[in-house]
Amino acid sequence: MMRRALQSVQRYGLILFGACLLAFAYYHINFQNHLSEGGFVGLGLLAKYAFDLSPAVMILFLDIPLFLVAWLVRGRQFIWDTIFASLAFTGFYELFEQFSPIVMDMSQVMPLASVLSGVLTGLGTGLVLRYGAATGGDDILSLLLSKYTGLSIGTIFLLLDAMVLGLSFWYVPMKEMLYTILAVVISSQVITWTVNAGNAGITAEEEAHGHGNVSMTHQ
Repeated sequence: MMRRALQSVQRYGLILFGACLLAFAYYHINFQNHLSEGGFVGLGLLAKYAFDLSPAVMILFLDIPLFLVAWLVRGRQFIWDTIFASLAFTGFYELFEQFSPIVMDMSQVMPLASVLSGVLTGLGTGLVLRYGAATGGDDILSLLLSKYTGLSIGTIFLLLDAMVLGLSFWYVPMKEMLYTILAVVISSQVITWTVNAGNAGITAEEEAHGHGNVSMTHQ
């Protein structure tokens, strides 16, 4: 019983750390250095520029059906853990935005900003996924597509981000887009490494589920 409780504390602690790391990178690196976004955030921004729709409403519209599908496919525990991770990410981001004294202006060294963004967002996302949760609908979509295609989660993230960034070319400056693409490529590889760390020899199906020291299909 005690061992199980300690494992649960460790798991939720690592999900919290991953969400915090992701929020830190999004605010201090991506936002402060004007890197663009892929995933549902990128689609939300695209909806704002193209149709003057609220990005928050657009993201919610995309998230809800995927949460319902995930509830059916992966179970209630995954949804509760995902809600926990999503709220943690939102809370950390708000705290950084309101109170962080850190300013990471890397406008003169944008390749470094791209590398740091890729490593930190990839590690944060990978930790949350590895320990059985997600931070939003695009993470859930990546998990589901990975499960049914056999492709690694990082590869799915890269493909989805590439499609969104491709649609964003008409309003995002070329220089900003190129640095964002570099960050996305690095992030996708770091996600795959983080999710599969220590899982050498697993099958393609297990990789899609993210089985490892702590199962991503935690029920």
